[in-house]
Amino acid sequence: MKYFRAISVLEGISLITLLFVAMPLRTYADMHMAVTWVGWIHGILFLIYAAATVVASHLRGWSVLKWLLVLIMGVVPFGFVYVDWMIRRELTRELQHA
Repeated sequence: MKYFRAISVLEGISLITLLFVAMPLRTYADMHMAVTWVGWIHGILFLIYAAATVVASHLRGWSVLKWLLVLIMGVVPFGFVYVDWMIRRELTRELQHA
């Protein structure tokens, strides 16, 4: 799960960078390539994140609703913070019951 958490954080940071750095640079500084490059990076990371959600869901036995929630959080700004919290809570519960 640590790899999934890392992918989630990287994807979330790329989304934040796209929305709050690259897009304002394009709009206010006429730097169109910022969105092009950050958009490509974010797109690739999102595809990796989407595949990782499927793998994590299968390995952890998540319901379809939980998987969809985790997947949708990938397109919500700062959604990765909630996903990380949710996964840490799940892992903590497992350690307490073990």
